[in-house]
Amino acid sequence: MDLAARIQQLEDLVNDAKSMPLSSSVLVNKEEMLELVTEMKEGLPEEIKQARWIVKDREELLAKARLEAESIVEQARQEQLALARQEEVVDRARVEAERVLELADEEGRRIRLEAEDYVDAKLAQFEIVLRKLQEETQGSARQLARTLDQVELGREKLRGAPTTAAEEEFGTGDVDGEPVDDDRSVDLHDQEVDG
Repeated sequence: MDLAARIQQLEDLVNDAKSMPLSSSVLVNKEEMLELVTEMKEGLPEEIKQARWIVKDREELLAKARLEAESIVEQARQEQLALARQEEVVDRARVEAERVLELADEEGRRIRLEAEDYVDAKLAQFEIVLRKLQEETQGSARQLARTLDQVELGREKLRGAPTTAAEEEFGTGDVDGEPVDDDRSVDLHDQEVDG
């Protein structure tokens, strides 16, 4: 019989007891009462043991739950700190990347401008050289045309042909009052063409 049943027996014993006249006291059987109390004492340690085990288990469960909660909170703090550090690293990396990109853009602009200036200077030099060559070529072409005219005039003279437009332009072929050596004119022409 468990402790609750014995307590109920004790209560029934008191309720069923005879009342004392003119008093709130009752008469109970001493032996029955002591026997119930003894049984309660004997049953009490088992109940108390169970209660102690329950309390102990409860305390252990609470301690374990408290430790787990503290561990979860600490882990959350660590993760929050790690995320904050990671975010800080990402922010620093982004700022550094932007700075490097700006430097690269500036350096690229500077190099492009220097390259454009260099190419422009080289093209200007090349233009000057080409203009000189053009002028020299034009002068050579004029000289060549005159020499060719002289050659044609000399050939015409050799054939005994009448005066040509070139003879009229350059004269009769006399240079400083002396007749032109037609072979020399041809040689000059050959030298101009070869040179």
